[in-house]
Amino acid sequence: MSIFCVSLTLVLSIFSGTDGYFEQVVRQCRYSSKDLQGIEFIDSYVFNKAEYIRFNSTVGKFVGYTELGVKNAEAWNSDAAVLAVERGELERYCKHNADLHYSTILDKTVEPHVRLSSVAPPSGRHPAMLMCSAYDFYPKPIRVTWLRDGREVKSDVTSTEELANGDWYYQIHSHLEYTPRSGEKISCMVEHISLTEPMVYHWDPSLPEAERNKIAIGASGLVLGAILALAGLIYYKKKSSGVL
Repeated sequence: MSIFCVSLTLVLSIFSGTDGYFEQVVRQCRYSSKDLQGIEFIDSYVFNKAEYIRFNSTVGKFVGYTELGVKNAEAWNSDAAVLAVERGELERYCKHNADLHYSTILDKTVEPHVRLSSVAPPSGRHPAMLMCSAYDFYPKPIRVTWLRDGREVKSDVTSTEELANGDWYYQIHSHLEYTPRSGEKISCMVEHISLTEPMVYHWDPSLPEAERNKIAIGASGLVLGAILALAGLIYYKKKSSGVL
């Protein structure tokens, strides 16, 4: 059973010189299923990183973990108004926002943008290296594998962890060091919950059209330059011999 937790944190800080005191209030909603069965509200109070008292909707009362926490728990549990507010947060806060939390966070999926490119290999036993990069996907779990003529490659493969972009999205990069073989097909396969089936991206060793155009223009320039140089040489020789 998976548990999805949403937290709202209130931080209160008081500092005096280099010393300081840190108080934190953490309110959590824990969801185990979409039908909201087993939903739990937790209200925790923390001082200098130590939790000293907690309200748990399953328990239905405050429980203290330090001497001060125990005293506060006794006082708050004896106050019917305080308990009524805490017990009501399960409905007001957790259940009321459940659909929003599921639709915007838990059920949200974004397909990765995949790019396959050739990069300079590190000094090693292979002369070539490919990089398969997946960008801007959500949620975090993803699987990137390499295929060589349809068979999974497990050696000479290095991958990063899923890297957070800082905007809820992630990226990952996988590298394959290899020695090219004539006629082979190298592919990168990406599996993610946002995809209905694994996506396979084939490496095309031919140059992109823009690069081919640059080479064609450069080659044309060389040919034209050679023709002009040859014409100049012929003209010079004829002029030197008095033919012109």
